[in-house]
Amino acid sequence: MAGHSKWANIQHRKGRQDKLRAKLFSKLSKEITVAAKMGDPDPENNPRLRMAVKEAKSNSVPKDVIDRAIKKSIAGEGENYEEIRYEGYGPNGVAVIVEAMTDNRNRTASSVRSTFSKNGGNLGETGSVSFMFDRKGQVSYPADAGDADTVMMAAIEAGAEDAESSDDGHIIWCADTDLSDVSTALEAELGDSDSAKLVWRPQTTTELGLEDAQKLLKLIDALEDDDDVQSVTANFEISDEVMAQL
Repeated sequence: MAGHSKWANIQHRKGRQDKLRAKLFSKLSKEITVAAKMGDPDPENNPRLRMAVKEAKSNSVPKDVIDRAIKKSIAGEGENYEEIRYEGYGPNGVAVIVEAMTDNRNRTASSVRSTFSKNGGNLGETGSVSFMFDRKGQVSYPADAGDADTVMMAAIEAGAEDAESSDDGHIIWCADTDLSDVSTALEAELGDSDSAKLVWRPQTTTELGLEDAQKLLKLIDALEDDDDVQSVTANFEISDEVMAQL
């Protein structure tokens, strides 16, 4: 349970959340409504909803927005969304997973396919790249939550699989089915986390040069701008030197 993850995810780029604040709030609210519709509207009795609410709060979504999203599900309001995963390749063969919630499968598929094509990528079949990722629970803590040993011990006690610490903070990994339990146990030891969510964790990564990095980030930005897209993950990494040029 050691080592520092070097893989990059576009969602963590500086300034991205600020730039797309309204769009982010919309995506998080959609997840809350869907989670509440699929189970108990009480977060305490619905692990997926509890995680969705936590993620919304960690991104500063106002309480009234969260409450309104839950009430929509109770009242049976809003669209009925279908969850769909798209898989494909970006520049330099980087594997890309796109998760969407849509009320019109044909519209979303057409949009995602077009975005890949216009940005140097190509959409593949379901399963074409997901075998290169593991579905994991990810709990993030700020650096001041404790030193590496303290966080490691808390992770072990909570039933996590792995913990990584760096100057930027701590990332704790667990089985996807254990996320709710591990997150709750960690909070008892370390306090509130920055984030607790399900992610696709790449098994290997491809390091990109400046030109390919620019192309890939443009593709991911375009995918994330789609209102139906909830998240985008890719198995790439960018060196500090190249990042400084972006």
